Amino acid sequence: MGDSGDSGDLASAYNDDSVLFRVLRHLGWDSLVDIGYFTLPTLPLVVLTGPVPFQRRLARRSLALLDARPGQLVLDAGCGRGDTTARLGAAGCRALGVDIQPAQIDQARRRFGDSARFAVADATALPQRAAEIPLTEGSFDRVHCLEAAFHFGHEGRRSFLSESFRLLRPGGRLVLVDVTSRTDQPIESLDPNGLVRGTWRFDDIEPYERYPLMASAAGFTTRRILDWTTPVLHRAAQLCALFVGAASTRAGRRALCLRWPGLRTLDAQDWDEVITVVRAHRAIGRVTHYTAYVLDKPASRGRPAGRLPAGHPPV
Repeated sequence: MGDSGDSGDLASAYNDDSVLFRVLRHLGWDSLVDIGYFTLPTLPLVVLTGPVPFQRRLARRSLALLDARPGQLVLDAGCGRGDTTARLGAAGCRALGVDIQPAQIDQARRRFGDSARFAVADATALPQRAAEIPLTEGSFDRVHCLEAAFHFGHEGRRSFLSESFRLLRPGGRLVLVDVTSRTDQPIESLDPNGLVRGTWRFDDIEPYERYPLMASAAGFTTRRILDWTTPVLHRAAQLCALFVGAASTRAGRRALCLRWPGLRTLDAQDWDEVITVVRAHRAIGRVTHYTAYVLDKPASRGRPAGRLPAGHPPV
């Protein structure tokens, strides 16, 4: 996670103050807080395994796009609880994870402090040093940002792209995976009661077609754009529909509590609230994309920014 706008204090988000996050914790969210990557044949396995294997699959796919090598210095921006940073460290990279939320970084250090470094920092306005690592121009080989930039706000995302370009060496790479919008429709019209924005602490969602333009303005070449909307958002929406259907009846709630006993701590008001929040998410989900951008810093000044190299289609 990185900087946030006016939807609340992001530094105190992602905790049990939200009934949705209490439910997600009971369902199995732990060191990973991404949505997950679901394929249709494996979708029924969620009941048996919970979300974690699918969250790990999404993290693996995102990290694979980095093409990071052992010994390379990698910044994991908006690292959350540190799982992806630790994976980079386990692969031999010199990994630094930064996040604006102190509680997340505390968890990351406790769990993964032996394999990576972590620091509380705003990814849109980085300090000169973090965890004793200088954040100087051209000092990093890779930058990774998985499902965090939607928190930054439009100007924050522009700043993050500029910061990433500054940090990367020529030939370096940024992988940015984010929830994006299909249209320029104001988020207020899609979330009139602020239930989704208040839960996740964000103010807007970037139109998916605008990201490459912003990246080009920062100096990047767009190598690949991958549309993961169906395996991430559409499949998650199907699971949400099943959950809401079960949670709407007493028998369904009993069945959910048998599978995930922690849900027994929810009272009737909690159940009603989480149903309302999940339904609000489904409404926004119909007009959103989930997009992975692979952005390269040109290896030489002579290479123009913003052009898709041959052999790498946009979707």
